Amino acid sequence: MTVNPQAGRLDHVQDAEQLFTPRTPRIVAARRLHRRRDRDGSRRFLAEGPQAVREALAAPDVVVELFGTPAALDRYADLAATADRAGVPVSRLTDEALAALTETMAPQGIVALCVQFDVPLRTALDRRPRLVAAFAEIRDPGNAGTVLRTADAAGAGAVVFAGEAVDPYNGKCVRATAGSLFHLDLVRAADPALVVAELRTAGLTVLAASGHGETDLDDLADAGGLARPTAWLFGSEAHGLPAELAEAADARVRVPLHGRAESLNLAAAAAVCLYASARALRPGGARPAVRSA
Repeated sequence: MTVNPQAGRLDHVQDAEQLFTPRTPRIVAARRLHRRRDRDGSRRFLAEGPQAVREALAAPDVVVELFGTPAALDRYADLAATADRAGVPVSRLTDEALAALTETMAPQGIVALCVQFDVPLRTALDRRPRLVAAFAEIRDPGNAGTVLRTADAAGAGAVVFAGEAVDPYNGKCVRATAGSLFHLDLVRAADPALVVAELRTAGLTVLAASGHGETDLDDLADAGGLARPTAWLFGSEAHGLPAELAEAADARVRVPLHGRAESLNLAAAAAVCLYASARALRPGGARPAVRSA
């Protein structure tokens, strides 16, 4: 792969026959990563689209190969050049091979093959995060990815996928994070109860988000109850948190409903809770400069 310094575009001199096809062994192997057992067995996953690829390339030692159609590698020449400088192979492929690697109806032509990078909970807690989001038994990958993205935006230092949770490396989950997956310490833990115990041992207040919680979020914030390092527990959209896990938290907190809505969905409730903590955790309550969404 070479970059034309004058045009700022990749020079594509190979014939179409030299492009990777759906039968190319590396494409066949990468395609298997759509299945969780193959992701877990190989400790690899796919990140699709320029935003995810850009953030993956910015994370050290995550991307092991970049796949793209010739048109996409020209369109996103900066990403191809970044990969090249990092010593990451850049492989050109046919539209048919791209379709084999992607799960969207209108793929954007570029996919990164990545190594999984989750860390033990103890490692994440040793970095002393002030805000943590923990997902217990969350099954929907779109919801999980959206809440992870919100946790990143709110300044969380770590996210935990606990128990029978969705695979955070699921393609839909990765896409829903819009690159935020690569910004946080990512933890996968088998036992949610042990997660709660470790969070508390590390000095975090553990709050369970529950529509039926006895503590009102506004009252808790007004009383200064969010102005300390906090870990929020979120359950599945359909079933919420398991009762025993909610009881293990320091408090069960509900988002107040001032209108006639019956409830909030998981993503909306998580956003309200995480941003309430983010505001309370700002030094001196000062309002920092922010980027527009």
